[in-house]
Amino acid sequence: MKAVLMREFGESDVLYIGETETPKVGENELLVRVRATALNRADLLQRRGFYPPPKGASEIIGLEMAGEIAEIGPGVAGYQVGDRVCALLPGGGYAEYVVIPADMAMPLPDNLTFEQGAAIPEVFLTAYLNLVQLGGFQKGMDVLIHAGASGVGTAAIQLVRELEGRSLVTAGSAEKLAKCQELGASAGWNYKEGSFAPFVKEQTGDKGVSIILDFIGAPYFADNLKSLQMDGRVVIIGTMGGSKVSEVDLGHLLARRLQVIGTALRSRTPQQKVALARDFWDFAYHRFADGRLVPVVDTVMDWNEVKAAHDRMESNQNAGKIVLQVTE
Repeated sequence: MKAVLMREFGESDVLYIGETETPKVGENELLVRVRATALNRADLLQRRGFYPPPKGASEIIGLEMAGEIAEIGPGVAGYQVGDRVCALLPGGGYAEYVVIPADMAMPLPDNLTFEQGAAIPEVFLTAYLNLVQLGGFQKGMDVLIHAGASGVGTAAIQLVRELEGRSLVTAGSAEKLAKCQELGASAGWNYKEGSFAPFVKEQTGDKGVSIILDFIGAPYFADNLKSLQMDGRVVIIGTMGGSKVSEVDLGHLLARRLQVIGTALRSRTPQQKVALARDFWDFAYHRFADGRLVPVVDTVMDWNEVKAAHDRMESNQNAGKIVLQVTE
């Protein structure tokens, strides 16, 4: 099969489309003909050699895909060749074919294209995991979502709306903030205008938010703690701005019983990922089918343009997901 391979670790020009072995389907597995895959920040890190795949996973980049079932392994029931599915992957998405555990497959509603389907798994499962399962979201809560126009950000905004909460967001332009508010965010702050903490206090009547989803890391840590209410939780999903905090006032944690939670989806066990996917799809399938939830696609590109796609994400131009069509 064809796949996006790497000559070495480095800039986007190390990527090329070459030939590699087609994976073989095993017991309780599905072989899927990939029609579309989507970019994630982890792809950029893996390309640079900073985020290796889990043991036993494909070395090919790509954490999600949508496509058609091409072959069904022994022990699988409920699927037919040709069924349209999307799925979270430990790797291997930038390829013509991928093998997935049958229990990880999420059947695509008829109203969604493969390109839209590819934009669902990583960001929506990440948002659901960190908002609901780790963040303990409850109806009526206020949530602060950093990088609100990112893939996970746009997914989290919609989940908060559907779960009857209120979201505040940060982003880097008026256009991105407007997009967030179209999806359901109550208000937004341009981080280029300074600290977000006063904005959060104003929006919540000095109370603070219950949950913060943070992709930035060290530069936001102090203001995150200031922005949480009693028993609040900050879930650290990424460290785009840096990982080392030079000074922490533990008094903020103690006085308001705050929790700081580190998270990673890729390193979770297959069993944990299956349970997460099933829980999320039970909640989300009908909402995608009737349009209440929408995968936010920034750009669709042919996978021959993978270098340009990586460059677009690396320069923070995208609002939503960058999707690659896996053409023949």
